[in-house]
Amino acid sequence: MSASLYVGLMTGTSADGIDACLASFSEDRPVERAHIQRPFGHALRERILAACRADASLADAATLDVELADASVAAVQGLLAESGAQATDIRAIGSHGQTVLHRPRGPAPTTIQLGDPHRIAVLTGIDTVADFRRADIAAGGEGAPLAPAFHEHVFARTDERRAVVNLGGIANITRLCPGEPVLGFDTGPANVLLDAWIGRQSGERFDADGAWAAGGRVDTDLLERMSADPWFQRPPPKSTGRELFHADWLDEHLRAMSSQPPPRDVQATLAELTARTVAEGIRQAGTVDRVLVCGGGAYNRDLLARLRRWLDGPPVETTSEYGIAPNHVEPMAFAWLAHQRIEERPGNCPSVTGASRELILGSLIRAPRGG
Repeated sequence: MSASLYVGLMTGTSADGIDACLASFSEDRPVERAHIQRPFGHALRERILAACRADASLADAATLDVELADASVAAVQGLLAESGAQATDIRAIGSHGQTVLHRPRGPAPTTIQLGDPHRIAVLTGIDTVADFRRADIAAGGEGAPLAPAFHEHVFARTDERRAVVNLGGIANITRLCPGEPVLGFDTGPANVLLDAWIGRQSGERFDADGAWAAGGRVDTDLLERMSADPWFQRPPPKSTGRELFHADWLDEHLRAMSSQPPPRDVQATLAELTARTVAEGIRQAGTVDRVLVCGGGAYNRDLLARLRRWLDGPPVETTSEYGIAPNHVEPMAFAWLAHQRIEERPGNCPSVTGASRELILGSLIRAPRGG
């Protein structure tokens, strides 16, 4: 194995687990060597969701910082065992961390990800790059989404206008058009509300294939109420997270209705909201010839069917058709961002985040050497 290998770790807004990938770089092109997913246990996930609330305890967040680092270490060790690589083969780990606060606007712009990278570096013996977002925010940007720079690197073509749609907890889009700056922004909720609602109704962690939503009917009153949230009207650059789109946000809209729709219809309406706002975001960004979908929502057949109806035109495919499985794209992006940091190359797209300039992203924590 070569020391050009990088590990990417991703824990997203859905807070369902850690995706870890091993990638190599040849002439700057990533090649995936291995991937594993480590789901979070119920208790850990509940603590993550609690840490995202405004009344979260600082002491609890500090404990969670250690727990998530240890979960990341276990994921790295599992990935190495899966691939046959050794820690000495790995140039660096790119760890996104678990976002518990993302507030890039206002008098104190900030973003917080938990999963102590110092602990990861010490316990794995591998240099670790983390804290990718705050430099972009310091330069006036949103600090998100960061994946569009990677999307450009692996999915852009000179003969086709493409949109890359990430359906994670939050949905975001990237528009790749020959000869034009990369565009990208968050479009609103995806799995974050779908998972929360079905979890409340049935205890399931997610709606497999969107089967439950597919059997419901869209409640147009609820759809219009949710779509009227001022955040959707904001022009890009923009990003969001659980700070806005959480179960209480949905409950407020439901309480404002004169009658409550059946639970299954709520699920269908949440799926429709995601498809509608993603399609509107793509149209806002500009004409595209093809749409590539990644993230966990790429496996939701009902959601993709709704997106195709709202787009009514360009083919909608998953990124697996273009060499990277949908749930591998984001961890590979953070392996690439770690590579960018080590090579001292910019990792952000100012045309996406609104930052004043290109920046080398991430803090590098050196693993201890020798005794």
